[in-house]
Amino acid sequence: MSSATRPFAGFEWMLALRYLRTRRREGFVSVIAGFSFIGIMLGVATLIIVLSVMNGFRSELLNKIVGINGHIFVAPIDSPLTDYDEVAMRIAELPGVRRAVPLVEGQAFASSSEEGGGVLVRGVRPDDLPRIDAITDNIRQGSIDNFGEQEGVLIGQRLAEQLGLRAGDTLTLISPRGATTAFGTAPRIKGYPVEAIFEVGMTEFDNIFVYMPLEEAQTYFNRAGDVSVIEVFLDDADRVFQARQAISAAVERPVLLTDWTQRNRTFFAALEVERNVMFIILTLIVLVAALNIVSGLIMLVKDKSHDIAILRTMGATRGAIMRVFLITGASIGIVGTIAGLILGLVFTYNIEAVQNFFSWVLGQDLWDPTVRFLSDIPAEIDPSEVIAVLVMAFVLSLLATLYPSWRAARLDPVQALRYG
Repeated sequence: MSSATRPFAGFEWMLALRYLRTRRREGFVSVIAGFSFIGIMLGVATLIIVLSVMNGFRSELLNKIVGINGHIFVAPIDSPLTDYDEVAMRIAELPGVRRAVPLVEGQAFASSSEEGGGVLVRGVRPDDLPRIDAITDNIRQGSIDNFGEQEGVLIGQRLAEQLGLRAGDTLTLISPRGATTAFGTAPRIKGYPVEAIFEVGMTEFDNIFVYMPLEEAQTYFNRAGDVSVIEVFLDDADRVFQARQAISAAVERPVLLTDWTQRNRTFFAALEVERNVMFIILTLIVLVAALNIVSGLIMLVKDKSHDIAILRTMGATRGAIMRVFLITGASIGIVGTIAGLILGLVFTYNIEAVQNFFSWVLGQDLWDPTVRFLSDIPAEIDPSEVIAVLVMAFVLSLLATLYPSWRAARLDPVQALRYG
């Protein structure tokens, strides 16, 4: 064995792999190595799964919130917005604007023969409704073909379940802002047939939204031919800041402009904070597993001190000894990381099947959409994040082997043979 042996030669790999095999005398060392492997595998898999679910949450919530609510909201300040048709047309012609939808919004109490609850009524032009994909692509009962021809309304699936309604039934709306009489303002009570039931997939929307024709909403809420807001949908939701100036100039009057980032800033900021905290916490799992590699290698070096002394007297360099134990420890981390990658990807791609399996085993629904906003568990894998997790696990595994390997290389062969 020559001191000129090239780095990572075959004998170094042979010795490293031999030290990884389970032997009765080194059983405890092998147990530590096994736990290190399992820890790194579970840590990497958990990181990939959690980050993918968090990404899916943000993407789904953004698509649903923005898909039904628009990106920019134009509200009048000094005077009523009675020329909303012309204003909406001018906004819709701007570059980057997909559509502009005038709306009348108002709160009301919805009731049926079984139940009642508060709702948000939105009056929309019949021509605009088919262009709101979040509604038209998710009709569960009935049809929107006759929307606007009669006084029918559209309601969400959760609201329909709460009130026990189906398409064709009558929904009663009660508003405190009714007709003005000599004795004050009388509540307005009116029944509307349910033309269709939609399910956006976000409980908050499916439980409170009621859509009715714009003219009927103006009459119901005593609006004299004006609207409360114009919702603007952009081609790119992230370009709201660039579009605000052009929209402000197009409306030709003082208006209050808000966008989806302002309305949902706290919500998405909380999601981002939670995501970062989860990354830090779950990284500790990988770190603990890497520390197990350190303890396992130190015990292995102590157990193999006699072998190291013999190798050194046969001509093995300190670098060769260090590389042997470096390969031994790094192999645990690398194989564990690859196994965690496979486990994480398989779990993420089949997360709905896994959810259904555990729900069947436990005999209860593990995902209540009325509590968690969304109907299903979303998951979206970001390749850049997966690569970052893999690099982090590889680096931690490699760093964990440096000290034990250096200690093995610095071992005095004379002392090792004397006390080994």
